[in-house]
Amino acid sequence: MKRQATGVLGEQLAADLVTRYGYSILETNYRVREGEADIIAMDGDCLVCIEVRTKTSRVYGTPEESLTRIKKAHLAAVINSYMEKMPKQPVNWRIYLMTVEIDNTGKVKRIDLIKSAIEED
Repeated sequence: MKRQATGVLGEQLAADLVTRYGYSILETNYRVREGEADIIAMDGDCLVCIEVRTKTSRVYGTPEESLTRIKKAHLAAVINSYMEKMPKQPVNWRIYLMTVEIDNTGKVKRIDLIKSAIEED
């Protein structure tokens, strides 16, 4: 499975899962100068930015290990940029990490939602 197809599949699986959890998806692949958010959603009154990390192998580490400090800073900047454009500011916000591991055929081996990958200051 090619890298781009792996990422697209992982993001679709993540969107399906958070929808089943009751989140309302506001945006997918939201891009601004500061970076990109895979999914922006509301969980009740909380704005959630979900970074999706999909892997077919652990040769280069787990999905969790691929979320760098620099990427976290970019995600915080993206969600702050998004909130500036909202007519009403959310009560709070969080950045979550969705980890997806699939085999070479696209079959899910593991999918986890890790809440509060970054917490608001």
